[in-house]
Amino acid sequence: QVQLVESGGGLVQPGGSLRLSCAASGNIFMIYFMAWYRQAPGKQRELVARLTSDGNANYADSVKGRFTISRDNAKNTVNLQMNRLKSDDTAVYYCNAEGRVAGGARFISGGQGTQVTVSS
Repeated sequence: QVQLVESGGGLVQPGGSLRLSCAASGNIFMIYFMAWYRQAPGKQRELVARLTSDGNANYADSVKGRFTISRDNAKNTVNLQMNRLKSDDTAVYYCNAEGRVAGGARFISGGQGTQVTVSS
């Protein structure tokens, strides 16, 4: 079983910055990619950023140039640096990871989420 724990959410003023972190633990053999999703009230969950094990990153158009995803493969962690935050970025942010556990079974795991509120 693979568990993901997010941290770093909070309240920030428009134009400010936050850094989210997510740590994966368990019987992990390999993580293919890690990603951040978000869900705002009344809206569907959307992909914010995704990063493969070899460093390929994809971003939602709404966050390009403002958010940066990074990971530490050795520590099985992924971070999301969020700059120039807007009120539209207010949402619960969820970490997601897919890979294989020792023994070869594939896993898909998600975290419990961390609230990000952008407000003056």
